Amino acid sequence: YVQTKLQFHAVLDQVFPEYVGVFGRIDGLTSLAVLQSFPTPQAVEEAGLEQVVASIQSVATRGRSQTWAVDKAKKIMAAAQNTPLSGIVYESHVISLQMLIRLLLQFQEHLSTLEQQIDALAEEVKEYDLLRSIPGVGNKIAATILSEVGEIERFDHPSKLIAFAGVDPSV
Repeated sequence: YVQTKLQFHAVLDQVFPEYVGVFGRIDGLTSLAVLQSFPTPQAVEEAGLEQVVASIQSVATRGRSQTWAVDKAKKIMAAAQNTPLSGIVYESHVISLQMLIRLLLQFQEHLSTLEQQIDALAEEVKEYDLLRSIPGVGNKIAATILSEVGEIERFDHPSKLIAFAGVDPSV
């Protein structure tokens, strides 16, 4: 996933360098969907503001407002207009960008499924709720601790668990 993200950033720098900074997460769902529809500055300019707004609204999550979508679309339009040498884009770069976007979306879907499965398995372990009751320990950290420690009963003394975790300064 990380390697694909790095490749995506490298190709995007070639195709649409000014796009970086429009969204908080360039590899977020809304950003990727917009790039999937409008991969080049020319595609953005040809589509126009209304079509870009509609594209953003079709995938935006978490109750994003019309104003937010219009603001993002204006930023995308400005990025398209400010992209140097926007007329010189190799078709191979566009194809690579679209392929990488599809891969990132697939990875994100798989990761989401895995996280749901991890949460479901962790809920079955009685210590999971106890770990989550510790301030600063959420679902992911609690599941990570459970997976790393394994059967807690194999440690007959708390100091052995501390030594196993590597957090005993004297060791």
